[in-house]
Amino acid sequence: MIHNSLEDKLQQFANPVEMLRNAEAGPYQFPVKSEFTNWRDEQEAWRQSAVFFDQSYHMTDHYIEGPDVKKLVESLAINSMANFRKDVAKQLVVCNSNGYVIGDAIMFILEDNLINIVNKPICGNWVQFHAETHGFDVQVSKDDRSLDNSQPRRGYRFEVQGPNAWSILEKLNGGPIPEIKFFNMGEINIAGRKVRVLRHGMAGAPGLELFGPYEEKEEIRAAIFEAGKDFGLLAAGSKTYSTVAHESGWFPSPMPAIYTGESMKAYREWLPADGFEAGLSLGGSLVSENITDYYVTPYDLGYGHMLKFDHDFVGREALEAMKGKPHRKKVTLKWNKDDVVKVFASLFNDGDRFKYMDMPASHYATLPYDLVTKDGKSVGISHYPVYTSNVSGWISLALLDESVAASGTDVSIRWGEPDGGSMKPTVERHIQTEISAVVEHCPISVTARENYKK
Repeated sequence: MIHNSLEDKLQQFANPVEMLRNAEAGPYQFPVKSEFTNWRDEQEAWRQSAVFFDQSYHMTDHYIEGPDVKKLVESLAINSMANFRKDVAKQLVVCNSNGYVIGDAIMFILEDNLINIVNKPICGNWVQFHAETHGFDVQVSKDDRSLDNSQPRRGYRFEVQGPNAWSILEKLNGGPIPEIKFFNMGEINIAGRKVRVLRHGMAGAPGLELFGPYEEKEEIRAAIFEAGKDFGLLAAGSKTYSTVAHESGWFPSPMPAIYTGESMKAYREWLPADGFEAGLSLGGSLVSENITDYYVTPYDLGYGHMLKFDHDFVGREALEAMKGKPHRKKVTLKWNKDDVVKVFASLFNDGDRFKYMDMPASHYATLPYDLVTKDGKSVGISHYPVYTSNVSGWISLALLDESVAASGTDVSIRWGEPDGGSMKPTVERHIQTEISAVVEHCPISVTARENYKK
């Protein structure tokens, strides 16, 4: 049977969880070289020297232009648009009418009537849907991530950060860089060209995100490495990039709250059956037949400070009703070393083994949701476990009940899927086990915790 839309595809399953748990897709892909040196040194570079990330391939860009651009995003974003103007960027967060997160992305306000929404396509698709179906005077141009795109990318995107990043960038610029506030944009000089930059820091270290026309990519890249050769600059591969969000506390892949509800049906009918949202895979030890058990709110993700009720937007009424009520808290979990070693040791068993933990990022599904318990009681979820050399151990982000979210609290993570594992190709036959963990600050990076806007 031919499925034309996500809604069509969902009708073939008992519930959305069944579709997602057995989807063939594995973890989200970063189509760059896996390692340029080795991932241990590359991880440590963002704390000790400087690191270079090539972000030109794995994200989708939604360019939206026209007189109604601000009106469009203001109708959807939980963020205030009071300071909407050229050279400002925002972490754009969008929700469904019940206040559950659909997705987030970085919105670059390139001109007063031109924005670029950058991340996985989830957030941009929601905005594009409203642009096309709700009468806004805008035009949308979508530049798909490389895995879904047979054409060259429209632009390059680099990140340079770490303790030595600013020295490298000032060397490139030929002198001091004018002050650029956090999440604001400006220009610096590189190889005789004006390059637009965003003040940003993915791993909590100082630095800039640089972007421009794709045809200038190699020239700019070469200039950056020439300037960085005396400052310990290392290129980071996909293995390192897949671990970077965890130290800065960004929750990479919340379940898009789109798979249920009559109010979302028109959107599901708009989304294609072979699109990104239709192919996501759900993995981990949290198992429920109710997809809404995987939905999260902005409050859960620590985005309460972004919520501004100075404008009307989808989900406002529900989010106002949630204000002041108990919410889960985003924390870092540091995994018990002995329990992790036990998992690796099981590879040598003649019989049962535990779920393999790939190094340095054990992501075997697009949406990893592991159950966290305290004294046998469910208290939250663990998300995206990684090993990082910067803490010499395994960590994950977690959303926990407030009663167990204090630093130093001991909890348990259920590792592996039930009943021998789902049918995803990335899942071998295994048995579940418990891994002890202790709650730590989020972000775990002190630099990110002290310098990021709250």
